[in-house]
Amino acid sequence: MVLTENVKKALFLLGAIACLTPFIDPPLGLLLGLLLSQTIGHPFIQHNKKATKILLQVCVVGLGFGMNLFEAAKAGKEGFIFTVASISITMLAGLFFGRMFKIGDKITYLIAAGTAICGGSAIAAVSPLIDAKEEEISVSLGTVFILNSIALLLFPFIGHYFAMSNAQFGLWSAIAIHDTSSVVGAAQKYGEEALKIATTVKLERALWIIPLSLVTALVFRKNSSKVNIPWFIFLFVAAMALNTFLPAMQPLSHLIVLASKKGLTLTLFLIGAGLTRKTMQAVGFKPFLLGILLWIIISVGSLTVILSRLL
Repeated sequence: MVLTENVKKALFLLGAIACLTPFIDPPLGLLLGLLLSQTIGHPFIQHNKKATKILLQVCVVGLGFGMNLFEAAKAGKEGFIFTVASISITMLAGLFFGRMFKIGDKITYLIAAGTAICGGSAIAAVSPLIDAKEEEISVSLGTVFILNSIALLLFPFIGHYFAMSNAQFGLWSAIAIHDTSSVVGAAQKYGEEALKIATTVKLERALWIIPLSLVTALVFRKNSSKVNIPWFIFLFVAAMALNTFLPAMQPLSHLIVLASKKGLTLTLFLIGAGLTRKTMQAVGFKPFLLGILLWIIISVGSLTVILSRLL
């Protein structure tokens, strides 16, 4: 049976609406989007990238209304050295194995940056600085998005298998999962404390886009290139400050957080829907192998360190 374009749009919108109900959590939202993408396609694919970016940023800022600024600062301080070490190790390992596998320098750099810092956001930030071609960007984005989807579904099970506390899982997911959406989605599935820690540490990690972009511009001699600063992170901090210093806002803050969590499920639905067959087919074996290897290094390494600590 061949579906008309209007029917496809109706089914897609029903899926999106379902993600706003209590019956669909972030992992299910991702799977639902992926299922629709592989069956009926994405009838609004031309708007997906922009909608996903805006919705994710709004939801992350909204989650800040449910956090205490001082507790978040403590979590960020604990994760700082861990973040610096993981970024350095991942970037160096990426460049080493990319050269070993004889993958193009630009694809290697994009995958390493996406794995080390913030998935698609890091790739989008550095790709113009190295004059990456469209196909190189697509391969890199496809690699990290596929691994993000797997991590979102797999990490909560691993966390429960090792009986990780909320604090341990929050830190682990923030370090070992590439993209902010999947980090927050996995942590939300695990527990409230895990969500707070994961969001704070992950956004701290995302700020490393700025020094990475500056170094990239210097190395690749792109002095005139514009550095993309993730301004929404500062709005996230402002939301935490309002929630901390204005107790009267807490009833409203509670509603904002609830709406943000459902918005995150919708975001993951859109991300799953964006993983089209074309995107998945564009990822070659060697780039995907590099992405998996870096993911294993950072996931297993950080898990080992975290389980050996009393958090």
